[in-house]
Amino acid sequence: MTNDAIYLDHAATTPVRPEVREVMAPYYGERWGNPSSTHRWGREARVALEEARERVAAALGAARTEILFTSGGTESDNLAILGRWRTGDGGVVCSAIEHRAVLDATRTAARGGAAVQVLGVDHRGVVDLAELDETLHERPAVVSVMWGNNEVGTIQPVAAIAERCRAAGVVCHTDAVQAFGRVAVRVDETPVDLVSVSGHKIGGPKGVGALFLRSGVRLEPLLWGGGQERDLRPGTQNVAGAVALATAAELAVREREDEAVRQAALRDRLQAGLAEAIAGLTINGAGAARLPHVLNVSIPAVDQEMLLASLDVEGIAASSGSACHSGAVEPSHVLVAMGQAVQGAASLRFSLGRTTSEADIDRAVGTLPRVVTRLREAAGSVAAPAAEAGA
Repeated sequence: MTNDAIYLDHAATTPVRPEVREVMAPYYGERWGNPSSTHRWGREARVALEEARERVAAALGAARTEILFTSGGTESDNLAILGRWRTGDGGVVCSAIEHRAVLDATRTAARGGAAVQVLGVDHRGVVDLAELDETLHERPAVVSVMWGNNEVGTIQPVAAIAERCRAAGVVCHTDAVQAFGRVAVRVDETPVDLVSVSGHKIGGPKGVGALFLRSGVRLEPLLWGGGQERDLRPGTQNVAGAVALATAAELAVREREDEAVRQAALRDRLQAGLAEAIAGLTINGAGAARLPHVLNVSIPAVDQEMLLASLDVEGIAASSGSACHSGAVEPSHVLVAMGQAVQGAASLRFSLGRTTSEADIDRAVGTLPRVVTRLREAAGSVAAPAAEAGA
């Protein structure tokens, strides 16, 4: 591996920002108190926890009382889906390209007798709103459509979805784990009822997240024990994580507009360079609004695992899709739903971050075509004919 490795997998996780590490440190040292304790150590921890809650709420445009701290996006998604379904108000609706946390929670509800409907998407990965309208007549307990897809970056029309749900009296959840900090995720502007966010996608630590729960929306807990987090997420709170999430959220929101423009320009530079240099390459999600930091491409006549391993040797980190579903050999469920899964093609996700530079992009553009050519020649493949990007 080269000494100047390039990390293009920020959708999997991001490096913890120095500012975040700094604010966490005291809560692993002299401020070790349990926020449920009534003595001064506990009160100090409680103050820090509630200040962090206030800051996360402000970053989302929410009230402090509408923020629940969790262990991350997966727990937030499960609490939103299963916690809402367990109120007994109806079934569950989600899109076909949701994160596995939502899809598996939905399957769990189905095994418990829930009526489940899965919304289709078009070739760009955009949800069919007409199909959504039909499902709303059944008055499900919750509709869950992610704000921005974690594999291909497609941004859903969340405002339109949430408005339709509200008009029908149906609770709307969105997994905003990839979108928060990259696009404007504001619950005072978009009428969603439940929003999942995660710390480690925005420069915070792993193991902490939050769920926005709009006032008046009912959930049932998934865990039992203490009375923490409004009796919905019992257990001693992760004070260091909450403080870290608040700091990371504030920084991400403050820098969002400038970073979105910069990262989108770098993504487009990468996209154009690869499309020009690699025969047959397809841009997945082309034609739709996309998150600024995600580029997903399919390359025919190349083994996916060999391609990823070869890039790793070259010092370039990318992924085949969701890092939360590693080790899978079946095609991406996202690409299958979009009708873009092609037998014998490698699908790669490149995801950019604050540390990504033009030099990183140019090196990736210079490296990937060479690696693809080498693998095709080794396999005795004939390069696929050039195709329209996004075909």
